[in-house]
Amino acid sequence: MNETVVIAMSGGVDSSVCAKMMKEAGYRCIGMTMRLFKGDEAETSSCSTKSCCGSESVDDARLVADSLSIPYYAINFREEFWKEVVEVFADEYFNGRTPSPCILCNEKLKFDTLYKKALEIGASKICTGHYARIQLNEKTGRWNLMRGVDQSKDQSYFLFSMTQEQLSKTLFPCGEFEKPTIRLMAEKGNLVTARKPESMDICFIPDGDYAAFLERHFPEKAKAAKGVVKNAKGEVLGEHRGIHSVTVGQRKGLGIAFGEPLYVHRVDPKSNEVFVGTKEEALNDSMVVERVNWIAHEPKIGETFELNVKIRSRGPETEATVTSIGEGKAKVTFKEPQLAITPGQAAVFYDDLFVFGGGWIASPTC
Repeated sequence: MNETVVIAMSGGVDSSVCAKMMKEAGYRCIGMTMRLFKGDEAETSSCSTKSCCGSESVDDARLVADSLSIPYYAINFREEFWKEVVEVFADEYFNGRTPSPCILCNEKLKFDTLYKKALEIGASKICTGHYARIQLNEKTGRWNLMRGVDQSKDQSYFLFSMTQEQLSKTLFPCGEFEKPTIRLMAEKGNLVTARKPESMDICFIPDGDYAAFLERHFPEKAKAAKGVVKNAKGEVLGEHRGIHSVTVGQRKGLGIAFGEPLYVHRVDPKSNEVFVGTKEEALNDSMVVERVNWIAHEPKIGETFELNVKIRSRGPETEATVTSIGEGKAKVTFKEPQLAITPGQAAVFYDDLFVFGGGWIASPTC
């Protein structure tokens, strides 16, 4: 086979096995790692074996490429990452929304900037270690995005924004296997990443303290984000650290004492006020989703679908009616009220194994 494919190598076991599988399938393989973060903080203490942005991961990816005798390059995407992911991440929090940086990284870098770089060097496809599948629907001519075989590792939620062109030029070989099988393949291939732990955190904030990260890198915005906590009646209950430190649905860490658990149910970025209430007050039965990417079918305005909807990466799916309302928007009406519908998070629509589409939560509706 003369087809050239670029393997997006994060230095983890999944992308390492992808490189191995692609070479064994006869592709001409080129390994590439995106160097993402700038600054000593990420390159040393912050980026460890749990992250995919540090120097150790680059070293591991290079060792795997060398063992497979494929060309390898570490590409500097630090400026693009800072602008397209970190700054957007910060802006979202300072505007009272809760972002999903992994989705932004996939959308803006992995399947855009890196994809274009792959095309520049003559590759026809890009290959990543995501646990998802891609299938061409020959009847409709559309490329479908599907859950991975190992649904406990399924990453289709993070890929909903992929375009038809990107889907047609992408390979997800890990999506056809369960994780233990991938580990076994790595061990049999003597890959140095075979037993490497998984990256579970936001790559540039491996300690999970996103508020502290924002305060270090955007101190002036953080200082200006302080305000008060109010209840539904408008009574002041206390002060908060900054709207960048709270998210809709949050119950702990608010610094206020009350006779019953209180949940954040609204953040006002204009006044920096955080509104809390009971669990019942944080429930909503519908929401508006913007910047919708329809994958399986491009609907007409007013067209309605009965689908399962996921409103956070680690949350359950729930039955809902999804209606296209035009201008890249959809209204989602749930069969059961949902807790903490969070502006800025992704809402992904599923039709059984298929990702029907998805977008970004604009707001819950009453």
